[in-house]
Amino acid sequence: MASPTALEPTALADISTQEIYRELLSRIGEDPDRDGLQKTPERMEKSMAFLTRGYQQNVADVLHEALFDVDYDEMVIVKDIEFYCMCEHHLLPFFGKAHVAYVPHGKVIGLSKIPRLVDVFARRLQVQERLTRQIGEAITNAIHPQGVAVILEASHLCMMMRGVEKQHSATVTSAMLGVFKTQLQTRNEFLSLVRRQS
Repeated sequence: MASPTALEPTALADISTQEIYRELLSRIGEDPDRDGLQKTPERMEKSMAFLTRGYQQNVADVLHEALFDVDYDEMVIVKDIEFYCMCEHHLLPFFGKAHVAYVPHGKVIGLSKIPRLVDVFARRLQVQERLTRQIGEAITNAIHPQGVAVILEASHLCMMMRGVEKQHSATVTSAMLGVFKTQLQTRNEFLSLVRRQS
């Protein structure tokens, strides 16, 4: 059966996600009916739903009942937060560690919620630069701290498996907001604490 060259949006609405993945397997030259691939469209659908579940999450729900009034105005850091993300350019993973800090202004976030917040944005199709900024802005909007700092260190499979094929390169991005941007001493304290080995 010949594959269509293009599908109208209305036609796509009538096709299940699994059928689209089955068609994709055919177009790359595979036989979706062979033993190892018969359940692959179903697995792909479940896998992609898991990897992009951030679209069904929002910051308010994640932080619900985890914002506390506390008389504390020193730096709070949660570092070495593992994250996994899908690059929006090639749909290949990038992964690494996030380091998140903020200086409270009368309100703090429950510590376990910061990794969850990272995942809300990481489990979407992303570029690392936007992901870094979104994490910082979400914390700023939630508790209005004196400042927020975010550093992401990641390896990108789109650079490792294809393209330049550089296996040991890392990409580092940062977002410095509030006092982390305006006060060199605060920024340097954060950078020093992030570099310090446990």
